[in-house]
Amino acid sequence: MTSTQQSTVWTVDPGRWPDVAAARGSAARGEIARVLFGAAVSRLPILVHLPDGRCLGAGQPGAPAMVVRDPAAFFTRLGAGGLIGFGESYLARDWDCTDLSGLLTVFAAHVRDLVPPPLQWARGLAVRRAPRRDEQTRDGARRNIGRHYDLSNEFFALFLDETMTYSSALFETEDDGTVIAAEQVLARAQRRKIDRLLDQAHVGPGSRLLEIGTGWGELAIRAGQRGATVRSVTISARQRELAARRVAEAGLAARVSVELLDYRDVTGEFDAICSVEMIEAVGERYWDAYFAQVDRLLAPGGRVALQTITMPHDRMLASRHTYTWIQKYIFPGGLIPSVTAIESSLARRTSLRVVNRNDFGAHYAQTLRIWRERFLARQAEVAALGFDEVFLRMWLFYLCYAEAGFRAGYLDVSQLTLERA
Repeated sequence: MTSTQQSTVWTVDPGRWPDVAAARGSAARGEIARVLFGAAVSRLPILVHLPDGRCLGAGQPGAPAMVVRDPAAFFTRLGAGGLIGFGESYLARDWDCTDLSGLLTVFAAHVRDLVPPPLQWARGLAVRRAPRRDEQTRDGARRNIGRHYDLSNEFFALFLDETMTYSSALFETEDDGTVIAAEQVLARAQRRKIDRLLDQAHVGPGSRLLEIGTGWGELAIRAGQRGATVRSVTISARQRELAARRVAEAGLAARVSVELLDYRDVTGEFDAICSVEMIEAVGERYWDAYFAQVDRLLAPGGRVALQTITMPHDRMLASRHTYTWIQKYIFPGGLIPSVTAIESSLARRTSLRVVNRNDFGAHYAQTLRIWRERFLARQAEVAALGFDEVFLRMWLFYLCYAEAGFRAGYLDVSQLTLERA
């Protein structure tokens, strides 16, 4: 199976994973979930195997196959939590799949019509709002970022490449647009992505560059190597620690500074501002404040280069108040924007406008595939760092979930260049 390694005894720590350890919910909601799920998969090119020998779905042999081990727990969770319950039931091993990315890609491709119109009324029974504790205030943002990026630098190093870049790479393509992606060229593709952003922001010798969201320092290092003076800010203590060490090892400590600082507290004036896949963590309520701050910090004639995951505007509007599995377990407090939402925020609060846009979602699907394969190959090392089996399944589900979004076209990734109008 392309799932986490199976142990002979499956135990779940209820203190660490309370909603995985026990399936809680009403019988009525579980029955509604059973009906809705059956109706949805009956039209999908997948197979769903049940313990009583029945097989649901419209898939042909070889299609992604979902094996439901505990239907009672699965439908209880699905009824109580919707898509959150679907993910939690995977963590609990209520079901498994030999091709998790393929299965989730089918679901992502049919997300608009999973529930038949006559049954849409029941969707509201399982939709939750995000908890207030996840609000991206200064304290909330530090707490939320810490839950993900401060897990362990050693953990991320197990599946990222040598650049420690945790965002979509930009691979070479064939003449027909086919992405040329392989593990051995991932680092080169990450540097290509970074160099394109720096080029779009006109970063060169003498440039004053602000980077919002340091990651583990590769963009700051490459900008410093171009002769720019770089100020990079992050609210992840672990990322700041490793990024600063990498900067020093590159001999750039005099030119590049890495600070533990919220973007809202930055002062100064910069010729260029770069930010890679950080706005997704800002939170919709703060998008206007984020762009207003970028506008204040940008020097006359300066340029901004952003890389952001995006989704279609109608899907963003439909899902922006829904608490999701990704928000609960992976990225609390965030929301993926649409390009339309970004442009609207810019128009409301700034004089900045998008002057260049490059979409490359297929490259993100391939980046995630490589990360997934590296993660699967190194699970024993992940476990040796102290992460339990539920975490291993959670992380695999996350990587496959994200890969599926890009493979299905539900998600995209864009590099946007901003200038003052």
